[in-house]
Amino acid sequence: MSTHEIDGALFKKLVTNGAVKLKNNMNYINDLNVFPVPDGDTGSNMSATVSAGAKAIENTEETEIGAVAKVLARGMLMGARGNSGVILSQLFSGIAKGLKGHDVAGPEVFAVSLRLGVEQAYAAVINPVEGTMLTVSREGADRACSVAHSVKDMDQLFDEYKKELDASLIRTPDLLPVLKEVGVVDSGAAGFIEIIDGMIAGLKGEYYTNHEEKSDYKVNLTQIQPQEGEDFGYCTEFIMQIEKMDEFNSKDFTGMIHPLGDSLVVVQDENILKVHIHTKTPGDALNLAQYYGFFINLKIENMNLQHTEVLLHQTVEHQDECGCGHDHSHSIAPGMKKKYALVAVVNGAGLKETFIEMGCDYIIEGGQTMNPSVEDFINAVNEIKADHIIIIPNNKNVMLSAEAAADMIEEFDVRVLAAKTISQGYAGLTMFDATLDIESNLEEMNEYIKNVKTGEVTYAIRDSVYNGIEIKKDHFMGILNGKIITSTETRVETCEHLLRDMIDSETEIVTVMYGADVTDKEVSDLEKYVAKTFEVEVEIINGGQNIYSYILTVE
Repeated sequence: MSTHEIDGALFKKLVTNGAVKLKNNMNYINDLNVFPVPDGDTGSNMSATVSAGAKAIENTEETEIGAVAKVLARGMLMGARGNSGVILSQLFSGIAKGLKGHDVAGPEVFAVSLRLGVEQAYAAVINPVEGTMLTVSREGADRACSVAHSVKDMDQLFDEYKKELDASLIRTPDLLPVLKEVGVVDSGAAGFIEIIDGMIAGLKGEYYTNHEEKSDYKVNLTQIQPQEGEDFGYCTEFIMQIEKMDEFNSKDFTGMIHPLGDSLVVVQDENILKVHIHTKTPGDALNLAQYYGFFINLKIENMNLQHTEVLLHQTVEHQDECGCGHDHSHSIAPGMKKKYALVAVVNGAGLKETFIEMGCDYIIEGGQTMNPSVEDFINAVNEIKADHIIIIPNNKNVMLSAEAAADMIEEFDVRVLAAKTISQGYAGLTMFDATLDIESNLEEMNEYIKNVKTGEVTYAIRDSVYNGIEIKKDHFMGILNGKIITSTETRVETCEHLLRDMIDSETEIVTVMYGADVTDKEVSDLEKYVAKTFEVEVEIINGGQNIYSYILTVE
């Protein structure tokens, strides 16, 4: 049965099917991403992007294809990861503009929307590179537009579109020499085709479930070698809300940020700005952007570390077996010495992930009741190899061990941040700037954390009295900067009492890190309480830590 037009309901199904198709094959797409400096993993980034869009339209009540496409585009922009994800989101954003105002779309309308998607994607990339997803989507859209008036239905349009996409994908190595050298096609383009394949399958009534599927793509990871002494800088991404709309101009902003790096993508959707750039000075890029508004989300990744990690994995995967019985996996690829490295002591899966996302190179699992030894710190430092290493203890009982280790290590410049709590360590990291010298960094970080308030909620293991406060066994205690200031029968009430003592007229940000024993509903209720009671910005982090149900950071 042929499909002459696509409405909103069918469009939702097709896009969702495309998202599942890519997710099932994203590891194969990742394997195609063999450039010396990976911008994350192309398949994973594109999958996360389109999945965010699919999630956004999942429960929308819109029925017109134009309205559904708008929701999809917004969801993909907010969930876009990496350069490939941003470009993919712009392809669908342009498609949404082409479908705007349409209840349904036939071949000609849809073909025009594909062309608009290509135009928007090209406009978002400052220096477009041919032989990539841009080229393949452009040539596919050109073919669709050329046949749209003559095809009999959407099935035939998609068939013609797909044939050109496949042919264009095969030609990508002719446009990008590095692809030909390695013997692969462009990963971003291949990922885009996975989505289109899923949409075509949906048109035929074939819908996928989440599972790994077989792929014909093959790649040899051992051929790429690093360029000696090359500095790749930082992959910097952020989403921000523009407050000074009367002052902001996308073209002027692009002109200002462009000299700071390359691989620049600038996307504006009303008052939301999405930026991706490879730069050696991420702080300059953030300072420039922050003038116009505030950040919703940001990520900075050291591409030197990414490159070193890829090389290490490649070598390990192709290591010949040795009969000596020893594990040589850590000594195969020499470490790349860098300027800075950060070591943090953290407990809780969510907190570990948070500290890694904020730039920590090495996490030592520990904290309360799990104090790392001096040897643990020395081993961590020896694993990293950097000119300057900053240890973030995050616990007053860990400070001495960290300082002792720093005194014992002579090969590297090891410093200890005076962070005695998770809150101080977390806040201190926000002040770290890799472009500054070590002394300036430590001075700014240590000065900032002096004014950070730390709140902790935990339970009492026995009856007690502290500073006139009667504490009952199994009741909850609220601890402010190391001192018990409240105790009640319930965890939520204790947390609310604690917040009232912590927040004052100068407070701007409250970060709530909740532990493994806290339910989502409880966190939601607490977030509503803070929003209703105080005029502050609230950030919620699923820390997953033990012992402390809540760790509160007030800045």
